[in-house]
Amino acid sequence: MSGPIPLPPRPSGEDTLSLRLATRRPGGTAPHPRRRPSWAKPDPVEDEPRRGGPRRTAAGCPRGRGGPPPAHGDPARRRAALRPARPDDPVDQLAAELADDIGAAVHPYEVAAVLESQGMTADRIQETYGHPDLFSLADALYQRVPRSHPEPDPSPDPWRPDHLRCALRGLLFALPGAAYPLAAGGQLGGAGIGALIAAALVSWAWSQALSHRAYARLAAGRREAARTLLRGAPPGVACATAAGLAVAGPGPAAVFAAGQSCYLAAAGVLLVLAREKLLAVALLPVVAGAATLPWWQPPTVLRSGLAALTVALAVGAAWYALRPALRADPAPGPVPRLAHSLPYGLFGLAAGTLATLAGRQDPYAVIVLTLSMGPAEWLLYRYRGLAVAALRASASPAGFRLRAARALLVCVAAYLAPIAASTPLIDTPPAQLLALGAVLWTALLLQAFGVAWSSAALCLGAAATATALPHVSSLPAATAQLAGCTAAASALLAAAVRHLGRPTAHA
Repeated sequence: MSGPIPLPPRPSGEDTLSLRLATRRPGGTAPHPRRRPSWAKPDPVEDEPRRGGPRRTAAGCPRGRGGPPPAHGDPARRRAALRPARPDDPVDQLAAELADDIGAAVHPYEVAAVLESQGMTADRIQETYGHPDLFSLADALYQRVPRSHPEPDPSPDPWRPDHLRCALRGLLFALPGAAYPLAAGGQLGGAGIGALIAAALVSWAWSQALSHRAYARLAAGRREAARTLLRGAPPGVACATAAGLAVAGPGPAAVFAAGQSCYLAAAGVLLVLAREKLLAVALLPVVAGAATLPWWQPPTVLRSGLAALTVALAVGAAWYALRPALRADPAPGPVPRLAHSLPYGLFGLAAGTLATLAGRQDPYAVIVLTLSMGPAEWLLYRYRGLAVAALRASASPAGFRLRAARALLVCVAAYLAPIAASTPLIDTPPAQLLALGAVLWTALLLQAFGVAWSSAALCLGAAATATALPHVSSLPAATAQLAGCTAAASALLAAAVRHLGRPTAHA
C-alpha cells in the first residue's frame, strides 16, 4: 500500500442527506411552491407567470392542458375519491386555491403555517369561513384535499466513482513491490528486511496523516494543499530513513530504505493531487526491469540504477505537480489542528503492521491486499451513492437505517468477494485474509465519514493482539491475527451500522 486512500469530498447544499430527510414527504418529494389565494394581496411580478395557467377544482385537479397532478395510486381512483367544490362553501373555494400546498402537507399544522404565512387573519377566519380559529380551518382544509406527493425528477448520483481512475490507483498501490526483487537481488539479510519494514511503517503512518491534512486544506484551495504537502513530506522522509538506519545501520539496506522513503513521500503527493498518470510513468523502469527477472538476471549496477531512476522520476513528478499549485492564488481559510490528523496516522501504522504480519506468513497476501485498494476506493464512493439513493427512497429514519445497513453489507461483500476468489492461489487461510480485508475497508469507510479515533483504536487493538499473542501464548501467528482481526471487524461493522444509519452522519 504505497499511498493513502482519498477521503471523498462531501456534497454541499441541497445534496446533503440530512436536509433531504428533514424535508422528506411520504412518496418522495418536497412541498409544492406556495400559491397565493384570491384573498391575499397580489404581487404583479410573481403572479405574471401564472396568467393563463390551468384552473383547479376543490380537489386540486387542474383543468385543461395540465391534467391531474401526479399522485400515488390509480389517478382514476383518486379522482373518484374527490367531491366537487360547492360554490356556496368558501372553505371549498379556499381548498381549490391552495390545493397544491394542502395536498403536499403531512399534518394540518403545515396547512396552518401556509395560511398564517399568507396573511389569514382571525377575523376573516371567523366571519368568512365560520371557524373559531386558524387550526380548525387548517384541519378542515386538510380533510378536504387528499394527499398528493409527486415524485421529483431523477437527479444524477453525486458520488459516481471514476472507474478507470480507481483501477489505476489499485495498480499503483501494487506495482512498487516490483522494486524489491529487482533492487534487493536476494542480498538483504534479516537486518536489511527489518530496516525496510521499519521505514515503510513510518512512511505509511506519516503519509496517511499528511494526506488527511492535505485533503482538509484542499477544501480551501490547491495552493494551501500543495504548501501542506511541501512542508510535510521532507520530515516524513527523514523520520522513515532514520528508522531504517536505526535498525540496519549504515550500508546498502539503509540506502534502500532512504530510496523507499523518498518514493513513498512522492507517491503520496501525486495521489493527493490526482496525478496518477505521472506516478505510473515513474514506475515504468522498475516494472520493466522486474519483468525480465524470470528470463534474465540483470547486473547489480543495472538493478540499482533502475530503482534509483524510478525514485528520481517520482520525486521530479511530485515537484512538477506541486509547482502550478503553489503558483495559484491564495485562498484564506481555517487551518485544521495537527491533532485532527493524528488518528489517520495511527490507522496507517496499524494497517501497515497488520499487512506486514500477513506478509511474513505469505508475501502474496500483501499483493492481494494492495491490488484490492483500487476496488476499495471505488466502493467507498459507491456506498455514498447508495446512501443517497436510500435516503431518497425512505420516508422515515427507520427506513433509512435499514437501507443504509443493507448498502453497507452489499459493499463489504463486494469488496471481500475478489479477495475470497484469490485465496486458492495463495497460502494464507481464507478466514484470516477476509477478516483483515473487512478491518481495512470498514475502517477506511468510517474515516471517510470523520469517525477517526474509534476506527484507529480498533485497528491498533487488532495489530497489538496479532503481534503480542504469539509471544505471550502458544497461539500461532495466523490464529492470533485471525482473532484480532475478527474482533476488530465485528466492532467496526457495528460502529458503521450505528453511525452511518443516522442521516446527520451524511450532512
